[in-house]
Amino acid sequence: MDRHWGALLYIFKNNGRLTPLLTTRYFDLDNGIVHIRKLREASKGWTQAEKFMLDLALHLFNQHNKVNLSDMDSLDSYNTNLAIEAIRIRFQ
Repeated sequence: MDRHWGALLYIFKNNGRLTPLLTTRYFDLDNGIVHIRKLREASKGWTQAEKFMLDLALHLFNQHNKVNLSDMDSLDSYNTNLAIEAIRIRFQ
C-alpha cells in the first residue's frame, strides 16, 4: 500500500462518520478506485468538521481534491490528532 492509500484509509478507519463508508459502494480496492462523487453525495448534510475529514482524506489520496486547512479549526482534539497523523503518513 502506498502513502496516498495509507493516509486515506487511516482517516476512514479511525473516523466514526467515515468508517461506515469504507465499502465496495465507495471503494474498489482491487482496481485502486475511489468513487469520489458518491462519497461527496453521501456527505450532504454533514457538519463542517465531518466534511473536512472527508475532504482531507480525499486530498491526501489525490491532490486534485482540494481542502482548506483553515477548516481544521472546526475539529475536536481527537480529529485534529487524526488529521495530523494522516498528514504525517502521507508525507513521510
